[in-house]
Amino acid sequence: MFAAVGREEIGSKQLQTALRGAAPPPKAPRGAAPPDLLLPGKSKADAKDGGILVVGMDKLLTQLAKCCRPAPPDAIAGFVTRGRGVSIHRRNCRDLQRLAELQPERMIEADWGQQTDSVFSVDIMVQSHDRQGLLRDISEVLSREKINVTGVNTQSKHHMAYMSFTVEISDLEQLQRTLAQVREVQGVLTASRR
Repeated sequence: MFAAVGREEIGSKQLQTALRGAAPPPKAPRGAAPPDLLLPGKSKADAKDGGILVVGMDKLLTQLAKCCRPAPPDAIAGFVTRGRGVSIHRRNCRDLQRLAELQPERMIEADWGQQTDSVFSVDIMVQSHDRQGLLRDISEVLSREKINVTGVNTQSKHHMAYMSFTVEISDLEQLQRTLAQVREVQGVLTASRR
């Protein structure tokens, strides 16, 4: 919030409204249509922010945390950073819990807004018996689900394969469906979100 005030993203009237509440609306003349009310509360962030709502703020810079990679409908909370706006984390993120203990005054309520065609990066971990063609078979599952893979890390030890994928999904339903299909690939022991 302080950073947004410093960058003049929040005006003094918006700050006052957020802290004190809205003033009573002016009375409309008889026969006139009632004016639209602007009440403090949750306001939409820009579409590029994935439609994240931050309580009491308008056009506040938000970014999704890379430590936990939240995606709808994860329960989320915000942390006001120094110079980078509000960092959005999953509520069960260890980093967020540590930050909340150290600086609870910088915590801010956040929620998912109306979703558009946004995609969200998530990390998935796969553990499997190593075999030839394993990566190809998992890639085919991701391709069938039309999931874009932005990062892959694989490692083989003692006939076991440990794979990490960074993928772009539209929602958690798509992720759950994909993980279920990856688990059906021959030799896969576990497939889960990190």
